Amino acid sequence: MGIVGRKRSAAGFSALLLLLPIFLITFLGRFQVVSGLSDTKYRQVSSLRLERIKGHLDKINKPAVLTIESPDGDTIDCVHKRKQPALDHPLLKNHKIQRHPSEMPKVKKDRVGDDDDDDDDKEAVRDAWQMWHRNGTTCPKGTVPIRRSTVGDVLRAKSLLHFGKKQPRLSLTTSNDPPYIGMNMHEHAVAYTRKSTRVVLGAKATINVWSPSVQLDTEFSLSQIWIASGYPSGFNLNTIEAGWQPQVELYGDCLTRLFIYWTADSYGATGCYNLLCAGFVQTNSMIAIGGAFSPSSYLGMQYELTIFIWKNWWIRIGDIDVGYWPAELFSCSRDHAAWAEWGGEVLNRRANGQHTFTQMGSGHFPYEKFQKASYFRNIEIVNVNNILSRAKDLKTKARNSRCYKIKISNNIPWGTYFYYGGPGNDFNVGLVILNRCPGS
Repeated sequence: MGIVGRKRSAAGFSALLLLLPIFLITFLGRFQVVSGLSDTKYRQVSSLRLERIKGHLDKINKPAVLTIESPDGDTIDCVHKRKQPALDHPLLKNHKIQRHPSEMPKVKKDRVGDDDDDDDDKEAVRDAWQMWHRNGTTCPKGTVPIRRSTVGDVLRAKSLLHFGKKQPRLSLTTSNDPPYIGMNMHEHAVAYTRKSTRVVLGAKATINVWSPSVQLDTEFSLSQIWIASGYPSGFNLNTIEAGWQPQVELYGDCLTRLFIYWTADSYGATGCYNLLCAGFVQTNSMIAIGGAFSPSSYLGMQYELTIFIWKNWWIRIGDIDVGYWPAELFSCSRDHAAWAEWGGEVLNRRANGQHTFTQMGSGHFPYEKFQKASYFRNIEIVNVNNILSRAKDLKTKARNSRCYKIKISNNIPWGTYFYYGGPGNDFNVGLVILNRCPGS
């Protein structure tokens, strides 16, 4: 190359250097660095996406009367009950908040045969209580506690549309299966009402709270009560759900948390977890939906959670009426449901083509029993006559009994009860105590 060619190349390179800052300013100006995110893949977000996320958060994070910083890292906003997200729902624009349930089921006491001696120790059992109460601060009367959502919470979801929602499911069930058994990638160990029940007006149980190990951020392990109507294989499945779960993708940590869920269209456009969309009306200032619990320990203290859901559809945690799902939200469950289920569920992503290591319940099989395995006890149902009584003739099923099992029984102190759960694909659980937390 001659001297002239070298001069032209040098001149062109110099021009590129002069244009480079302009290019960087133009291109990188479309992105912002989001602080407070531990995972680098979330740190750079387009300005347009960030603007949309913040707009959504403004809708669900309502102005607070008081803000409480929880020891577990949560921010709890005490929001005036008339400003809560529920009332943004189009069907609830003129909704008058109920202060108390309009009607309570009648209670029928059953004595059951003691066909299984359970060695539970009352001294080893306590009611679960949420961590945000530990500093002694509570929300004022007339407000409701709402766990504040962050940009990081939304960015962990597949998209803004998916934030706070379960995936729509393809039903693979047969006519003899309960509605949730066989759902795509979802594995269960559950007890459920028979088809002959037909009308369900409520369900209740006491569950011990654990902190199961979850293999992937995008998997979860939960224990809950389902009340449902409609057709699982169609688009009108209505569910009301409540229980406990650790879910890294939703909360950003492995803490075990109280959750609720609802859908009126088979997990399609309607419904969400907790208060992440309009719908559920909270009425009490003591319990934060999405708040964390202290879990039970193996051979140690057992922390329990009693959940009661009944028409129209109120939820009680322990002895506290937390709030309700207005009947207007539902298409098939406005005045009654068709069945109820109790038990555990795991989302199995089959990483590397193998069954997940995610645990259900305590991560131990039912035969280990009290202080070792997870349980539902005093399982009750509200029948067509609005009477709460022991649930009888329940059926059980575990889709993959090699990994998760269930064993049902009854006795006098626990009524109808079952132990359930398992280690997933990890059969060293009895030898090695697992504590994997993918989000940490």
